[in-house]
Amino acid sequence: MIEDKIVAAPQGVALAQIALGLSGLFIGTGEFAAMGLLPGMAQSAGVSIPQAGNFISAYALGVVIGAPVLAITTSRMEKRNLLLLLAAIVLVGNLVSAVTQDYLGIAAGRFVAGLPHGAYYGTASIVAAAMAPPCQRAQAIGRVMLGLATANLVGVPLTTWLGQSFGWRSAFGLVAVGGALLLVMLRILIPVVEADEDASPRRELSAFPRPQIWLTLAVATIGFGGMFAVYSYITPTLVQETGVAEGTVPLFLALWGLGMIVGNITGGWFADRALIPSIFGIIVWNIVFLALFFLAAPNPILAGASLFMIGIGFALVPALQARLMDVASHAQSLAAAMNHSAFNLSNAIGSWTGGLAIAAGFGWASTGPRRCRAGGGRVGDHDISVLLMRGAAPSQETKHEASRHLPHDEPARRSARRRSVEPVDGPLVGRSGCRI
Repeated sequence: MIEDKIVAAPQGVALAQIALGLSGLFIGTGEFAAMGLLPGMAQSAGVSIPQAGNFISAYALGVVIGAPVLAITTSRMEKRNLLLLLAAIVLVGNLVSAVTQDYLGIAAGRFVAGLPHGAYYGTASIVAAAMAPPCQRAQAIGRVMLGLATANLVGVPLTTWLGQSFGWRSAFGLVAVGGALLLVMLRILIPVVEADEDASPRRELSAFPRPQIWLTLAVATIGFGGMFAVYSYITPTLVQETGVAEGTVPLFLALWGLGMIVGNITGGWFADRALIPSIFGIIVWNIVFLALFFLAAPNPILAGASLFMIGIGFALVPALQARLMDVASHAQSLAAAMNHSAFNLSNAIGSWTGGLAIAAGFGWASTGPRRCRAGGGRVGDHDISVLLMRGAAPSQETKHEASRHLPHDEPARRSARRRSVEPVDGPLVGRSGCRI
């Protein structure tokens, strides 16, 4: 956020954050549920399971297209009303997925459900940050993403069980019902957050020339490829490589989801204290444990522990979300939404490269180490991004924005310390300058 005013929630910040977290749970469950329901969906649509995999791609395509388009076209819209609109679209998409009979209809439902995904999480991040002081904004964003992580711990196992017991349509029906409840919660618990009066599509598009934004998005796109490479093939890997019964796979997925929850909480906490070092540290963490997955996979205990550790790597999400909101300056909506476009593009890349590794004969467990090789590129991308940030000459406007995010006594304290490097981006200064 570029405003230093803290917005008060009508029923309290805690209930507002719970509502935003539950919204992440419902939307995240709708996103990942199809991965456990593909056999039934394929049978209903009369196609093979690989062809049914296009339902997952349709959702991801909706996210990639919808995030920038909706962020730009709705930049002047009040944020609570925007959340209600986006949640309604999610509801319609999941409802269409549940009732449509043919292949194209199901694919269309998944595409529609994916359209508001990035814009929703981006807007929810902006609203969460508006209710928090500058030095706690990454943690506030992390609580929004906590719902997405919880979806893998609770939502996906639940929808998988529903699909196996009552048919896959019941799972998407449940998500649609959750979307209806979400609309009520958002209307009652979320505060009105006005858009920047100077916001416009042109202003949002002004973010695109900034190399820091593209490099940060590159980190997100490449950074989660390894996680999705492992996740996409986790069931056959655990059954064929680890040797566990298929019925125990949800337990391993729950360990993964638990790790994601831990990562969200710790990632936001560390990012509020040292954003750039935290991003570097999380990237190195991911490289190490993706590489170790190959060695851990044959043993059920080690495989479960490895999946938990890989899940913790989800800590990169709130950190990158905060980083994008820092470097975007006046293009907050677009930057916050584009992180999720990059995230879903990473989903497609990870599944594709993981499949290539398996098809080449490297084995089911090769998805982790084959993708961790991209980690060096991630570090390099972010290193360049940091150098560009620190080397850029700050404009007078940027200096003014930066000063607005410091505590009242912070400029004098920093001057007294004779610091030689003047911060470039306002929100980053806000977190770094807070007394923690």
